[in-house]
Amino acid sequence: MTEQILSSENVRLATRAAGRDDAIRAAGRILVDAGAVRPAYVDSMLEREGSVSTYMGNFLAIPHGTNEGKDAILRSALSFVRYDEPVDWGGEPVRFVVGIAGLENEHLEILSSIAMIFSDEDAVQALVDAASAEQIFELLSEVNDS
Repeated sequence: MTEQILSSENVRLATRAAGRDDAIRAAGRILVDAGAVRPAYVDSMLEREGSVSTYMGNFLAIPHGTNEGKDAILRSALSFVRYDEPVDWGGEPVRFVVGIAGLENEHLEILSSIAMIFSDEDAVQALVDAASAEQIFELLSEVNDS
């Protein structure tokens, strides 16, 4: 992988989302704006969420597209949005929405890196406590090492 999977421009802080679908659209829009996916990929992300929840636990959801949506991926990338107010994700509180687009099998490595970070309660608390998007980017920098 020549480009960073997560760039500092793709890390955002937000106060609230109107709901789960709004949070998915926001994560997808970041990927579109970064040139990583075509707009159709966002629809694919919403379609996947309709069939299976992407809630992972520890305040984390990782929305991503369906297999049919893979054609809309231009390059592997992540978007990361931390919400001040939890988003209701099918009855679960989500503070972190990580949009993921992976070419070929790169998404498996990306998912593994994210899972490692979010399996550490201290790391999750550090992400909750971070005062800026820049601090969050630094805390997540290891995803670019996979």
